[in-house]
Amino acid sequence: SPVFLGSSFAFIGSMLAAFAGAVSVEAGYAGIIFGAFFAGLVYVIIAIVVKFAGVNWINKLMPAVVIGPTVSIIGLSLAGNAISDIMKGKVVDLAGESVASPYVALICGLVTLFTVIICSVYGKKMAKLIPFIIGILAGYVVAAIFTVIGIKTGNDALRIIDFSVFSGMKLFAVPDFSFLTAAKGLSAVDGKYILTVAVAYVPVAFVVFAEHIADHKNLSSVIGKDLLEDPGLHRTLLGDGVGSIAGAIFGGCPNTTYGESVGCVAITGNASVVTILGTAIMSIVISFFGPFVTFLSTIPNCVMGGVCITLYGFIAVSGLKMIQDVDLGDNRNLFVVAIILICGIGGLTLSFGKVTLTEVACALILGIIANLVLGGKDKDKAEKTTEKEAK
Repeated sequence: SPVFLGSSFAFIGSMLAAFAGAVSVEAGYAGIIFGAFFAGLVYVIIAIVVKFAGVNWINKLMPAVVIGPTVSIIGLSLAGNAISDIMKGKVVDLAGESVASPYVALICGLVTLFTVIICSVYGKKMAKLIPFIIGILAGYVVAAIFTVIGIKTGNDALRIIDFSVFSGMKLFAVPDFSFLTAAKGLSAVDGKYILTVAVAYVPVAFVVFAEHIADHKNLSSVIGKDLLEDPGLHRTLLGDGVGSIAGAIFGGCPNTTYGESVGCVAITGNASVVTILGTAIMSIVISFFGPFVTFLSTIPNCVMGGVCITLYGFIAVSGLKMIQDVDLGDNRNLFVVAIILICGIGGLTLSFGKVTLTEVACALILGIIANLVLGGKDKDKAEKTTEKEAK
């Protein structure tokens, strides 16, 4: 499911959660809620501005020559996470390191990877719609077989899954809702504290705003529909803003767009709003069932690593597809793409106190500046070909 798998690996969401922990120690959950409120409020304000100003300025500021390589960077920046995970199991030692042999973990990850590929390419209609679920189950079964053999023989190198978490499992469990305990931290909240939280969160909201646009540009190219125009960037921003506030209140990370979800849509070909809404509701409902939640928590890193190779790869490739009509024979375009790719892959980041600009944000900002300095968007190949034929 695009929503559930995407939320499992929320790269930017986890970054926001880290900031929440850094600035909300004194007030606990109350501080997180205040921070998420400010981040969401920034999105709401931007949504109002976009509603009246339109999106043409965004298209001029971030044409394909800028957005394309930036989208690729989103996928490439996550590649290291996928490769690291595919060599790890879920059982760890006292030092927090995986006890499983990396080769055994790799086998489980590759089983997952190729199951997803086979289902997507050769599967029938249903298999094409749920290749990730089938792949995860296949990898989990192989990992479970290795783990059982490892337990029976006393060989820790074969232990991939930590089955101990199933002990004491409840059939029905109510998740921890942060708003129920937030009141305890209100005594530590004053004007100075609220200002500190705002300073930490507001710049982060502007950073993920750029990635919000990049993800929607990417998704637009996948489904062949400009989402910035219909349903409109102001609506997607408003949804992100309200979602951030609601998510923090109910105990989740502040909300943002996920490249992994775009990858799911690209691979399955299912961009149905009904499907995604249904999945979201289902995810909420099953979060109350202990066995399912526990099962999800035991899915080993190597299995998810196999899934993420496909997801992150699709993100990177879809970004490259966005620049296939850009004239890279023109040095102006060539320099813009080169700057974005090198800064993004090289991992250029900038920190200002508790606020960090990720490599994606830095690459995008430098790409925009370079494109403006070099004279803006040049005509792409298709436009130039049309001009030549006309002559």
